Amino acid sequence: MFLGLDLGTSAVKAVLVDEAGAVRATVTQPLAVSHPQPRWSEQDPADWWRAAVAAVDELLATAAREGIAPGRVAAIGLSGQMHGATLLDARDRVLRPAILWNDGRSDAECRLMETLPDFRAITGNLAMPGFTAPKLAWLREHEPAVFDATAKVLLPKDYLRLCLTGDYATDVSDAAGTLWLDVARRQWSDPMLAACGLTREHMPTLHEGSDATGRLRAELAERWGMARVPVAAGGGDNAAGAVGVGIVRHGQAMLSLGTSGVYFAVSDGFLSRPEQAVHSFCHALPGTWHLMSVMLNAASCLDFTARLTGHAGVGAMLAEAEQAPMRDEAPLFLPYLTGERTPHNDVHATGAFTGLRADTTRADLANATLEGVGLGLLDGIEAVDAAGLRADSVAVIGGGSRSAYWIQMLADIAGRPLELRAGGDVGAALGAARLARLAAEPGATIEEVCAMPPLVAVHEPNAARHAYYRQTRQPLFRAAYRAQRAARDATAGHG
Repeated sequence: MFLGLDLGTSAVKAVLVDEAGAVRATVTQPLAVSHPQPRWSEQDPADWWRAAVAAVDELLATAAREGIAPGRVAAIGLSGQMHGATLLDARDRVLRPAILWNDGRSDAECRLMETLPDFRAITGNLAMPGFTAPKLAWLREHEPAVFDATAKVLLPKDYLRLCLTGDYATDVSDAAGTLWLDVARRQWSDPMLAACGLTREHMPTLHEGSDATGRLRAELAERWGMARVPVAAGGGDNAAGAVGVGIVRHGQAMLSLGTSGVYFAVSDGFLSRPEQAVHSFCHALPGTWHLMSVMLNAASCLDFTARLTGHAGVGAMLAEAEQAPMRDEAPLFLPYLTGERTPHNDVHATGAFTGLRADTTRADLANATLEGVGLGLLDGIEAVDAAGLRADSVAVIGGGSRSAYWIQMLADIAGRPLELRAGGDVGAALGAARLARLAAEPGATIEEVCAMPPLVAVHEPNAARHAYYRQTRQPLFRAAYRAQRAARDATAGHG
């Protein structure tokens, strides 16, 4: 058995996976997020550890009721939310609440980091407040006593590793999201660290995601009835999620339709396109990288429009939209409800319906929302294509993948087949368990352990619909965003 732990923002998830790759038990423990000031987002690392211990306790108890002894666990793998800054003093005491990926306080520091020599060439990315390095630059300026006392900076999942094993370690996929990694060389960048007043001594050791980084502490092994099993380096949440659905080789890609929308494509070499806010990271497996476009609002837009139009829920709205499919004169929807990353990197972008007419119905608004999210995703897919990485078919995961009507629309918009595969909802915890197996079994191959789950359905694009979206709707969609931004800039200039 292989145990995967995923430290999310809203919960810790634990899964138990057998040698055949089947998930035998899964448990979730909730977490809360603190917002002590506008744009701040923090969590107490002690809460992470309490939730992780409770999750493992419950997982093993659940498995025991199925006749699975905890002693059968052969390794543990870790995954988690990326970019969070967990600050420890020389005695491993947490100095302040961890600053999370969705914290926005460090925008001024980002502008300064962008001026560093070779910044984009080394990091492969834009400087955004979500990343770790700007958070430390902010602390250096605004909380100097905390900064001066900091002996180690750990990412969220790696704080769990410290509690599990006593080791300071991370994997390159998670480290790539700090802006301290030379992503092409898969090693810490001394110039990027120095820009934040740090050295390699402040960093954990670097590993590939399938490496073992230490063994379970004796007291925890005794508590759980396990051997002192190896703990795998693991991966950041998106990389581990990709490992979980078998997106591990060059040219493979997945589209994750959650609250946000993520297009993730694997490369066998370093590529980047920071000018369009494409994220360029190491993958969680040796010799692989990935590009990622991030859309801040995907399935969340469906919730927004369902609420706005008085539908009982998203399901009811989708049913009505399917009964009254898109008309050529349908309104347009800009899906930027909380700004946008790829390709605009525009925190001030807003959502909008345009092209409303006297005969516009709520079904038109629903279809416009589905289309608008699709056109936003297409912008991200084309930005990754422009970096030199095109996937001919894409696996779809996440809650949004449950609507066959929407998936077909997205296939028509993207102009490439979209594949639905079994078990796509288990997510990063499954990838963590797979990485645990690779760490525990040196003879196991990536092809064997990280196979794609069974194919459930394929949505082939309709060529005529794709031409309509590309030639008619996409230009209108992009023009609507440009007009919004121009009006905003003009207003700011006038003020």
